[in-house]
Amino acid sequence: MAEANAEVVGVYPDRVKIAVNNIKELSEGEPLKVGAYLRVFDSADCSIIAIIENFSIELKSVPGDSDGAARYERTYILEALPLGFLDADGNFERGGGSIAIPPKSVEVAKRSEVQRVYDTVSKEKRFLFAQLAHERHVDVPVDGDKFFNRHLAIVGSTGSGKSHAMARIIQTATSMRDSRHGDYRLNNTHIVIFDIHSEYQTAFPNASFLNVEQLTLPYWMLNSEELQDLLIESREEQSHNQIAVLKRAVTESRRAHYEGEEKIREHIHYDSPVFFDIDEVLTAARSKNEEMVEGARAGQVKQGSLHGKLDNFITRLENRIRDRRLDFLMGERAKRTTLEDTLRQFTGYTASATSNVTVIDLSGVPFEVLSVTVSLISRLLFDYAYYYKKTHPEMRTDTPILVVYEEAHKYVPKGGPARYNAARAAIERIAKEGRKYGVTAAIVSQRPSEISETIFSQCSNFIAMRLTNPEDQNYVKRLIPDSLGPLTQSLPMLSSGEALLIGDAAVMPSLVRLEDALPAPSSSDVRYLQEWVRPWYDVLFQPIIADWER
Repeated sequence: MAEANAEVVGVYPDRVKIAVNNIKELSEGEPLKVGAYLRVFDSADCSIIAIIENFSIELKSVPGDSDGAARYERTYILEALPLGFLDADGNFERGGGSIAIPPKSVEVAKRSEVQRVYDTVSKEKRFLFAQLAHERHVDVPVDGDKFFNRHLAIVGSTGSGKSHAMARIIQTATSMRDSRHGDYRLNNTHIVIFDIHSEYQTAFPNASFLNVEQLTLPYWMLNSEELQDLLIESREEQSHNQIAVLKRAVTESRRAHYEGEEKIREHIHYDSPVFFDIDEVLTAARSKNEEMVEGARAGQVKQGSLHGKLDNFITRLENRIRDRRLDFLMGERAKRTTLEDTLRQFTGYTASATSNVTVIDLSGVPFEVLSVTVSLISRLLFDYAYYYKKTHPEMRTDTPILVVYEEAHKYVPKGGPARYNAARAAIERIAKEGRKYGVTAAIVSQRPSEISETIFSQCSNFIAMRLTNPEDQNYVKRLIPDSLGPLTQSLPMLSSGEALLIGDAAVMPSLVRLEDALPAPSSSDVRYLQEWVRPWYDVLFQPIIADWER
């Protein structure tokens, strides 16, 4: 390649400007795209690796032929983002090192040179689930410790491939892989997935699967805030009185059912994780609502201060107890279960077998208790990790847990009604303190701008897929700790499965193509035309109605 064909015409702190006369000669006939990698040499045979961010074309008039027709010479102006320094021995270092003046030559980086950029992740920490979007042969591993030890966010519009991306990451973390992924198996993986749309069972057929039929989540483990979210309407005029009655009745019932030492019974309070009988709470509320007290004169009685003022509270409590959809939370099996059994079902240590992945199918959970359900499970997982570390003298965390919050904006919105307070507090606690105890959150959402900022700002790794909403685009750009500059403008144009991989675990910000999940989650779009052209299909309504009415 002639030196005059591609020449550096500007070096800036954040980019390199290159003029190219013959683009085909530079790329040796291969198409050259935005996102391709260049190597810029200096006189000491050292070089920087840079990625093309944009290009422009300058037309320069030259003398015409004898017929007088105007002629133009075309010069391509490439602007490239410097990624790091490649020394004479081929060792790559991000950032450090600078090009000697004047730069000597420019060429398209070889595949092996680009791969060397990403091979700086040590073999024992290498975790692979993606390749470069424009260089599919180049693997883009991340540092597995930094990836899972620091909270992760996967964001993207509907159809961008979020569920497939999350499924592939978990599959890589729980199954054998080839030598490219690392010659080892993660046997002690513990992953809990909050599955809103019943998508993940197909991707993890051997997982511990909990839907409303198998899930047992005892109401008596709810703390004060969760109980009030479940049973109190905060906007009602009598809500403060309802809370007072609830607090007293729950505390008395907890103490009455405690079978341990008497001195401990005295210290049991509203939030103690001790059984209480919800029917006793209902009886206490009815008694207070009908209470008659002594009047001013002897033998005279009058209505108590709360007489008739707890009707709405009692009705709501009765409805919760009788609602068969809430059997997993308020039914007899919830009364009979223990704290240990509850923890075992979430952590994969069930009586029949162990499981690396627990899928909690929330699609059958009524929306009005969705936030409370997520809150209680999240809090139990955090408390389990906290007390595990506290009770081990060596202060080790032997069973780190990844908690996946699919469609997180549905139960931890930014602001929003009081019924989301408990879930917001539980997940924010994991976001702020979970790393110390081995609990990491993976936030998956199509509306990042609607998620609690406290949660999102604690994420150190981002997989940003196609985002079409300008508010969501700006929100992600504002929170991303490692900017890709102009390449972030590609967010609304990414194909399904493509993403910007950014964060502490990544060698550098990269536009990647994620590997396919095998098997895939059942999150594909409905094939309307293919179904509509089929012969008329007779629907069996009875099974649908029977399930609906249960």
